[in-house]
Amino acid sequence: MEYMLMLHVNEAGWPELTKAQREQGMAAYKAYTEALAKAGVLKGNNRLASSATATTVRIANGKAQVLDGPYSESKEQIGGYYLIDVPDLDAAISWAQKCPGASHGVVEIRAIPAMWG
Repeated sequence: MEYMLMLHVNEAGWPELTKAQREQGMAAYKAYTEALAKAGVLKGNNRLASSATATTVRIANGKAQVLDGPYSESKEQIGGYYLIDVPDLDAAISWAQKCPGASHGVVEIRAIPAMWG
């Protein structure tokens, strides 16, 4: 079963870290990514650009509304994701607990059901 691990973080916290803290954080994510790959469960992952660069599109009264900025204002933003393929939710939870993002934010887990099945 595929699961999306969405990393909710406070974007404002990153610039406040020292260079050494940022390097340590990046090393932790690199090690986590390598562990997922070595276990054969990693299907994809990436960081996301700042939520300030987001564009939101919605249809209202049959017309597209294109807005700059994120869909909602919140303390934490989705900063990245991991797409994993594991047997069940318990396995996804186990991997989410090991994610560095869980120690300074939230890792939201969502199952990805078969689209047409």
